[in-house]
Amino acid sequence: MTLDRRNFMKAALGGSAAAAAAVSLAPNPALARDNKQMPPKALGLLFDSTLCIGCKACVKSCKEANGMPAEFSTPDKLWDTPLDLSGKTLNVIKSYAEGTSDVKDREGNGYAFVKKSCLHCVDPSCVSACPVTAMSKDPETGIVGYDPDKCIGCRYCVAACPFGVPRFQYDTATPRIQKCQLCKHLLPEGKFAACAEVCPTGATLFGPVELLKAEASRRLELEAGSAAVYPRGNIESPFPSHEKPAPEYKKRIYGEKEIGGTQMMLLAGMSFGKLGYPDLPEQSFAAKSESLQHGLYGGMILPLVALAGLAYAAKRTVGTGSGEKGE
Repeated sequence: MTLDRRNFMKAALGGSAAAAAAVSLAPNPALARDNKQMPPKALGLLFDSTLCIGCKACVKSCKEANGMPAEFSTPDKLWDTPLDLSGKTLNVIKSYAEGTSDVKDREGNGYAFVKKSCLHCVDPSCVSACPVTAMSKDPETGIVGYDPDKCIGCRYCVAACPFGVPRFQYDTATPRIQKCQLCKHLLPEGKFAACAEVCPTGATLFGPVELLKAEASRRLELEAGSAAVYPRGNIESPFPSHEKPAPEYKKRIYGEKEIGGTQMMLLAGMSFGKLGYPDLPEQSFAAKSESLQHGLYGGMILPLVALAGLAYAAKRTVGTGSGEKGE
């Protein structure tokens, strides 16, 4: 028997057709599981872009609380100037600007500030994608944490996150994944997330997700221009409040439903897409991918399909080779 290129291609195509047919006829096609539910004592953040003044005190405090080094983006290397999340920066403030940038929280000729850090998804893709449970979700607080002792450096979590949050350290011989863990190491000391603790306007507010959602809903009911009071720090025991006229909010709490919900929620006076937060479905990516994987590998369906395709290809090749003269 001679397996030339022509016979190989014919057999391979036949095997592919057999595999495709087997998949289409496979019983019990995968249906996505339900999204996971918010833990009863979930902790999180509420970020209000209309209150943020871009001072970046939260960036500095986050680095101090988590022992993160400075990150230089200018030649003189005099200032810690991170431009984005990285292996050295867990929390960053970015800005939107358009045209003359005269008016805050307006898309045309306006500007706005936005916080970038882990959103602590209710049904996190990073946890689902991690093959060794280095990424995990606390069943009580819902905080998405990372264990470097379990990590194998595959970076599946980096690829899986729809918000581009986990970052890998490429400039060290012992790299780790870095992401916000909501300062969980401070909680046993009676403290809370450093970014919320230092925010002078209450743009970043810490506390139970249930209370933060209620606060977000309250703000959306405010009449634009009316006198408004905003708690600062921890919503359960706030610092003296910040007062300013209520802005004209977009009537949406970002993170309330996106991909199953997140424990960091956002309010803004402009499109979230302009602030770098994409429109996402309510079904979590983890629910869909896990169901697909279980459907394909449950009962060894996918391996059997692959073997069937290979068997067909081998049989087809042998039959073709024995019926033709070698060239």
